[in-house]
Amino acid sequence: MALMFFNGGAMRGEPLHHLLDGSPFVAVADTAPKYRFYAVGDQCPALYPVSHGGAAVTGEVYDVSLDALRDKVLPAEPHELELGVVELADGSSAFAMLLRRPYTSHVALRDITAIGDWRAFKASA
Repeated sequence: MALMFFNGGAMRGEPLHHLLDGSPFVAVADTAPKYRFYAVGDQCPALYPVSHGGAAVTGEVYDVSLDALRDKVLPAEPHELELGVVELADGSSAFAMLLRRPYTSHVALRDITAIGDWRAFKASA
């Protein structure tokens, strides 16, 4: 099992939450303030680590099996994202989906760092 931070469509009440069926919910959590937060084509969120100018992003942590990560979660992610590790506000680490580096997609990015929460962004759009 591996801790995974989700900040978009796989959170509770969101359309991809079924991918986590059987994965125990651990906590609502924030990242450390080390990330820029983007809406990828206004369809999904993406974290991008930075050395300065970052902010905390809200999400949920689940204990996901590596099989579920391989078979369910990763195949559902857009190609603009890649698996990485983030620092949470409490100093611990978790897997998360990050903006692919280098970013080569034609899909537009919108910086939503000031909002810091995917659900709040969707509600404001």
